[in-house]
Amino acid sequence: MRTHHPDPHVVIAGAGPVGLWLAAELRLGGVRVTVLEARPGPSPHSKALTVHPRTLEVLAFRGAAEPFLAEGLRIPDGHYGALDQRLDFGVLDTPYPFTLALPQARTEALLEERARAAGAVVRRGHRLTGLAEHASGVRVDAESPERAYTIEAAYVVGCDGTRSTVRAAADIAFPGTDATVWGWLGDVVLDRPFARPVLSVATPRGGLMCVRLPDGAHRFVGHTPEGQRSDWPGELTFEELRATVLRIAGDDFGMRDPRWLSRFGNATRQASAYRKGRVLLAGDAAHMHFPAGGVGLNVGVQDATNLGWKLAAVLRGAAPDALLDTYHAERHPVGAELLTSTRAQTALMTAYSAEGRALREVLDAAVATVPAFSRRLAEGLSGLGVAYDTAYTEAYEIRDGGSGIGDGGGDHPLTGRRAPNLRLGPDVRLFDLLHAGRPVLLDFAGQADGPSADVIVHQGPPVGDRADWEGVGSALIRPDGHVGWAREAAARPGRTRKAA
Repeated sequence: MRTHHPDPHVVIAGAGPVGLWLAAELRLGGVRVTVLEARPGPSPHSKALTVHPRTLEVLAFRGAAEPFLAEGLRIPDGHYGALDQRLDFGVLDTPYPFTLALPQARTEALLEERARAAGAVVRRGHRLTGLAEHASGVRVDAESPERAYTIEAAYVVGCDGTRSTVRAAADIAFPGTDATVWGWLGDVVLDRPFARPVLSVATPRGGLMCVRLPDGAHRFVGHTPEGQRSDWPGELTFEELRATVLRIAGDDFGMRDPRWLSRFGNATRQASAYRKGRVLLAGDAAHMHFPAGGVGLNVGVQDATNLGWKLAAVLRGAAPDALLDTYHAERHPVGAELLTSTRAQTALMTAYSAEGRALREVLDAAVATVPAFSRRLAEGLSGLGVAYDTAYTEAYEIRDGGSGIGDGGGDHPLTGRRAPNLRLGPDVRLFDLLHAGRPVLLDFAGQADGPSADVIVHQGPPVGDRADWEGVGSALIRPDGHVGWAREAAARPGRTRKAA
C-alpha cells in the first residue's frame, strides 16, 4: 500500500557519521529532516579511524568522496584479527583499493557540512527523551538546554549509539553477550616514529597496532592477557599506556603529549529488529561489537545508505510501505555476519596460549599462500562482498503505466550484488549517474520504453570490458548501488512493473 505524506518529516537521533549521512540521503530524496544530538558540540575524540573501500564507493556515487580522499591517509592493506600477514586490498575490484585513515571527528565534520548544505536541521544540545507512535506518525519528546518540546514526525530513526534511547523507547530487544575482553587506545605524539604506515606487534605479552594519523600524531590500539576479564579495569593512564607499549614492542617510541586515552570492551549485541512500525535503527544502535578491523562506522554508513533511499521513496509515495521491511531483511544478516567476524577476530587477537599462537601461524600462512582466502577476507572487511538475497530486491515498483522494464532478471547472477563503477561512455561512469539518489536503468540493448520519472535511464552499450557483465541487455541499479535485477540481451519478458 502506498501512502503519500504531504509534509514528510523524519527525526534522527544522533549526529554521528551514521545519522548525518542518513540525513543527507533523506534530503536528497526530498524529505524534511531534523537531527537531534545530545552533545552540545562535536567530539574532539575519534573512536573510528578507518574508512573502508565500500564506504568510499558510497561517498563516490553521491559525489562526496573527494574531501575524504584529500584529507585521509591511504593504506594499501588491512588486517584480520591483527595477523602478521596483512590483506592486500590492491586485488579488490574497486576504484578505491585501500583503507583511508581519517579520524572520525573529521568524518563527522565533513558529513555534517554535507547534511546542512542539503537542508537538514541539526540541533546540537537537544536530546530525544521519548517517543509515542500513533496512527499517522510518531510524537517525539525532546529537551534542549532551555525547554522541553515535542515534534511530530512520520518516522524516527535511532542512530544514537549502543545505549540508544530510541531503541529502548521502542522496546526493541538488544540480545548478546557482555564484555570479557578489554582493549585500550591512546593518541600520542612520537619522538621516534617508525617508518611504516602501520606497526603491528603480537607477542605472548600482548598485541598492539599503531597507525600514523593524518596530522602526524599516532594511535596505539592494543590488548594484554590482563585485559581478559569481565569487570571494568579502570581508566587508562598515560604511564600505563607507555609501560604496556614498551613491554609489548620493546620501545615506547618516545611517546608524549597524550591527546586521548580510552578503554573499550568486546560486548557484542544486535537489535532483534531494525524496524518496528515507524521506528528504525541504524549503526551502533543496531549492532555493537569489538572494534576489530575498523568496520563499525563503515557498516553503519552502509546501513544508512540502504535505508535512506527506501524511506525517501515511501514518504514521497514512489514505493509501498512494505519496502521498509526489506531494510531489516537485507541489513540484519549483514550485522549478524559483522558480529561473527569481530568475535572471530577477537579470538585471534587474544590468542596468547601455545595453541592460539599455532592457530595464528596457520592462518598467517594461508593469507600469505592462498590468494583466494586472502581476497575473501579482504572482501568481507572492505564491505565489497555484501550481496542481498534476491527475494528482497523486487519490492520497489516503478509507476509508469507499463514501461517494458521488468523483473525477469530476478534470478540473474548479478542480482543483489553491488554494481561496479561501469564505464558507460568516454566521460560517463555509473557512479556519476547515482549522484541523484534515484534508480538507474542501464539499457544496453534497447529493451526499455518510457520508464517513470523516478528512474534515470542510460542507453547504449558499456565501454569497459567486464566478463561478469558480458551479455547483459539491461539492468536496474538501486540507489544504494546494488543490482536490483539484470537480464540477458536476448530475453524480452512481458510488461511487468516491478523493479528493485
